[in-house]
Amino acid sequence: MPFRQSGSLHIFQLESLAHPDLDQAFFSRHGGVSPNPWRSLNLGGTVGDERARVVENRARAMAAAGRREESLYEVWQVHSAEVVLAREPRGGAPLAQADAMITDNPRVTLLMRFADCVPILLFDPVRGAIGIAHAGWLGTVRKTAQAAVRAMQDAFGTRPSDLLVGLGPSIGPDHYPVGDGVVAMMREAFGDEAEAHLQRGNAQAHLDLWSANRRLLEMAGVEKVEVADVCTACHVEDWYSHRGEGGRTGRFGALIGLRA
Repeated sequence: MPFRQSGSLHIFQLESLAHPDLDQAFFSRHGGVSPNPWRSLNLGGTVGDERARVVENRARAMAAAGRREESLYEVWQVHSAEVVLAREPRGGAPLAQADAMITDNPRVTLLMRFADCVPILLFDPVRGAIGIAHAGWLGTVRKTAQAAVRAMQDAFGTRPSDLLVGLGPSIGPDHYPVGDGVVAMMREAFGDEAEAHLQRGNAQAHLDLWSANRRLLEMAGVEKVEVADVCTACHVEDWYSHRGEGGRTGRFGALIGLRA
């Protein structure tokens, strides 16, 4: 797994997003101060870990990425298709409920948290704009990835064909069985294409979040999509996995920011 070492932290990056105008990082669970079951770079503040440890972990992550803490913009992730335009760092403003953020301000760093859902990073090198989205099965059927693309079009004049998009570490289809209700919602959202994203094994459907979100992006006009192909449930030694660890775990961070 192509980690970059930054002190005690291990940072995963996408090759297609390696650009002189961009900072991007997926922080593994290594290098933090949290004990089990959150060992150790837990960035989730609502999973039972002490706030002081989460704050220290966040400071370490931001420093490792070369971003200033005061540049941070975060949201309260609720599995929606809501998109926030982050014109300035959040500061002391209340957390908005949303599952995607966009900005064209280099003084803003976008950070979200994950433990199986798909982190989606978006970069428009022509307009100088970025986005990040969070898509589990509900965000997938609600087409959060497409909402982020549309928001960048509206706010910045982004052409989808210019976008570079990456899907980070997240749960793979082999470890993601879903019930009949999810299957029905996938069929409603994707129509005849739904079965292409539903693998069958042991009489139960398994959802392929990677192929489904890649397809949503393609339908929105995005031509360049990189999939990390790293399953969080397969690699709990490096990543937090809600399903792989029985719901008792932390959250890893994904970050994107423009360089000034």
